[in-house]
Amino acid sequence: MKLIFKYLLVFSMTLSFVSCEKDFLDVNTDPNNPTVDVATPELLFPAAVASSAGRIGAEYAIIGGMWSQYWTQSNAANQYKAYDQFNITQTTVQYTWQEVFSGALNDYYIIINKSKENEDWVYYLMGSVMNAYTYQIMVDFYDKVPYDEAFQGDQGNYSPIFNDGDYVYTKLIEQINDALAQDFDASTNSAVSKTDFVFGGDITKWKQFANTLMLKMYLRMVYAKPDIAKAGIESLYSNGNGFLTSDAAMTQFIDAAGKSNPLYEYNFRQLNVATNLRASVTFMSWLQNNGDPRIDAYYTPGSGGQKAMNQGTFSLPSTELDPTTVSVALVHATDPVYFISAAESFFLQAEAIERFFSGNGAKEAYEAGIEAAFAQVSITTDGIYDDGQPYAYPTGDFESKLEAIITQKWASLPGAHAFEAFFEKNRTGYPKTSAVFSDNASYIPGQIVYPAEGISSGQFPKRLMYPDIETTRNPNTPTAVAFTTKVWWDKK
Repeated sequence: MKLIFKYLLVFSMTLSFVSCEKDFLDVNTDPNNPTVDVATPELLFPAAVASSAGRIGAEYAIIGGMWSQYWTQSNAANQYKAYDQFNITQTTVQYTWQEVFSGALNDYYIIINKSKENEDWVYYLMGSVMNAYTYQIMVDFYDKVPYDEAFQGDQGNYSPIFNDGDYVYTKLIEQINDALAQDFDASTNSAVSKTDFVFGGDITKWKQFANTLMLKMYLRMVYAKPDIAKAGIESLYSNGNGFLTSDAAMTQFIDAAGKSNPLYEYNFRQLNVATNLRASVTFMSWLQNNGDPRIDAYYTPGSGGQKAMNQGTFSLPSTELDPTTVSVALVHATDPVYFISAAESFFLQAEAIERFFSGNGAKEAYEAGIEAAFAQVSITTDGIYDDGQPYAYPTGDFESKLEAIITQKWASLPGAHAFEAFFEKNRTGYPKTSAVFSDNASYIPGQIVYPAEGISSGQFPKRLMYPDIETTRNPNTPTAVAFTTKVWWDKK
């Protein structure tokens, strides 16, 4: 446990709004830690995983949760109004970008290179998978990112070029496949049970994580590069590594300052107001309409029971909407940060089977996904996907089945990886966008609405903008485009 808390301390330092590259790297000047130039994969890997969890599972999760309309900004607070009204600029998300590159990705770069040099293929695989996972999220949020010239500060290159998102995806998949091809029985491999926060040293699960991550990446590109996606997915089903049936997650959190779930730490413990994230009518109405018992696992009821706000109505006065009556996002200090959950893995498989394998087994994967999603919050499904029940697998055309799969995936993602639902909405169009606002009698529960106080003329976000701290320091930062501009894989 001492080792875990040592790296949770590193994790807690990644949560600061005002931290910078020097702050993170200074962790490694502690007398008990070597400097980065002599650090080993054994020491760097837990800190890198904690950095990924800490940064991705906090601010990006809040943005993703609002844009996927699990939550909306309270009318009794101000913290996330800009996110909720789509007031996105180059200063909206500043330090998360910096911390991801100077923290997690910088460490993975060192881990990959040092473990390859030492023929330590276990760390090589783990570093490659976590690097690809973290990079994939940055590509999906920003499109072009530094890759080929990243992390070359020791060579005097402080202004790396940005590579196209599809190029980065290609390089990440090549890296993972190279790692999977190595000898995991070699005498040069390290024992990693104490430093592996994700699987405790289970290399079989790391191979499944690698395969599942590539499945997600290939499905992301299915409308942009369909032939590559098809060939890639077929190879994943034939390589013998299988896919995740358990969560790839960081679970070592405790209810103590700096050691808890990053979304809890960021939004509940560190803020003066812990009720910013209120239930959105969009998601809650869908849960209520389907009699879904997860509503009590996702929200803390207000004084009036489980009640939601219409998305982006944060300027309503308390005389019109008493905030104490509205449900609050329920996040526990000890909640895991999921990198890929078992539920997400099954839903990815269900889609792939429908697309490329004649649908034989898709229904079973879909139902396994619902089972796993309910299990995440310790609830049983109780026949909710049986024939005639709300979540029964459709018997219609491909699009009706895809809508069911992605909608159930959406329902499984509130929390630290809520941004995945935002990406999937942009990729597939599901959940559908409503033609009316959610206070209209004809509103269909669960359809995404344009926020009441949105400022982007009815257009929804498709990306984040490069932060000002990057554009002012790196002349190779691409010319700014609107946050309503689609990323490379968004072609449907």
